[in-house]
Amino acid sequence: MVLLGCTIASAAFADDDRHFNAVIDCAQQLAKNTYQAPEETLPDALRDLSYDTYRQIRFDPENAYWKDESPFNLQLFHSGFLFQTPIALNVIENGSVASLPFAPEDYNYDGNAEALKEQDLSGSGHAGFRLHYPLNNEEYADEVAVFLGASYFRIVGRDQVYGLSTRGLAIDTASPEGEEFPAFREFWFYKPAADADHLELLALLDSPSVSGAYRFIIRPGDDTQVEVEAELFARDDIAKLGVAPLTSMFTYGEASRERPDDFRPQVHDSDGLLMHTGSDEWIWRPLNNPDDLHTSVFVDASPQGFGLMQRERDFNRYLDTEAQYHRRPSQWVEPLDDWGPGHVELVEIPTDDETNDNIVAYWVADDALKAGESRRLHYLTYTLNAQPENNMLGQVIRTRHGRVGIITQEDSDSSEQRQFIVDFQGGALDKLAADQPVELDISIQNGEVLLPQVTALPNKGWRASFRLPASDQPSDVSLRLTVNGEPVSETWNYVWYPDV
Repeated sequence: MVLLGCTIASAAFADDDRHFNAVIDCAQQLAKNTYQAPEETLPDALRDLSYDTYRQIRFDPENAYWKDESPFNLQLFHSGFLFQTPIALNVIENGSVASLPFAPEDYNYDGNAEALKEQDLSGSGHAGFRLHYPLNNEEYADEVAVFLGASYFRIVGRDQVYGLSTRGLAIDTASPEGEEFPAFREFWFYKPAADADHLELLALLDSPSVSGAYRFIIRPGDDTQVEVEAELFARDDIAKLGVAPLTSMFTYGEASRERPDDFRPQVHDSDGLLMHTGSDEWIWRPLNNPDDLHTSVFVDASPQGFGLMQRERDFNRYLDTEAQYHRRPSQWVEPLDDWGPGHVELVEIPTDDETNDNIVAYWVADDALKAGESRRLHYLTYTLNAQPENNMLGQVIRTRHGRVGIITQEDSDSSEQRQFIVDFQGGALDKLAADQPVELDISIQNGEVLLPQVTALPNKGWRASFRLPASDQPSDVSLRLTVNGEPVSETWNYVWYPDV
């Protein structure tokens, strides 16, 4: 098969030990040449589809690939609307590679889309695909993963619904020069066996700055896992290479100063960034929907993991029967090799629309990727309802803040101060009695903290509280609970941006 100037023959897959190497060779060959944008082959009838008409094109589940041969089945997405660049799909079986051609008969065209039946749709190709597996019961194959658009993909575990997304790569996110969006151009599926509990697929990624070969091993379950292995080859110097990027949405939550006129108490796919550093510190940063774009950097070396979490799992905290934010998964990234020195970067983008993803988190190595260089990536990413099993410390369950001043005492010394409360619960805190010598370890960059204290709560939790004086500068505060100098809680980190 010929794509983007590369040739991958069936013979290359005759030995299973060489299948990934064949795609790596293709990516390396691509990177040696000038970037060529994909050919525009989409028929005019599909280029101008509206959102509503595109939704009336549905893959017929009766035509799902492998549905009678394996627990997994494969269903496809039609090109059109936002998906203007078709991708190529292939199946590997017994060492042979066969392309998976576009077939209009695989789809149902309803409503306004029915007129497409009279059009010549040759050259349409596929926009993406979704994988199904009997996740919640043995009688029905649930959707467990979807790859659609650029290098985006999403996964869900048992009793979860789609929320945040992950990507193969992020380049120059939130940079003044603008972000580059690499895209998966071609996929190869290993046909799953009759008793398969995982599915392996390969992908070829390409963009103006980099090409890459990816291997994904997807294991559905309570916490659906994806093992990711990649070889990247740089065409140009890359200022900021975002590894294992997670993209989510946060519109408003319990600590939001401003909220829309909405019956729902909270609206978000994720409520915080959790990090497990190379020095074994657990750090929790509540998410925010800022007035201006904010970028936060958490310097680390050899990180043990990071993720965007949806800690609040109670329906009563959202009251949304349609979006079901209480069922949106957390997602964790765990390096499977040493990532060395670098930082986790969190980007928060203003939005007033919950349909816009405005949160991005990824790893950036200190060792920049230069033109002509290559880099290997190997990590695990998986969904969660709870926390990573090895987080045994007390966890932040609540962040609140408010004005200190009393309305009838506007001229008091504290009227312009801001009070914060941070509640912890679970983990090591469950073993502590209320009379234990729990202390508050708190620090601030460029400012001062007033009245810091820690208090036992009736529910076996503990509350840290403090005040910030009036200021026109941001305050970056970190705190944790300790006993005899040893941490018994994760570290809460927050940046307060005052009105100026």
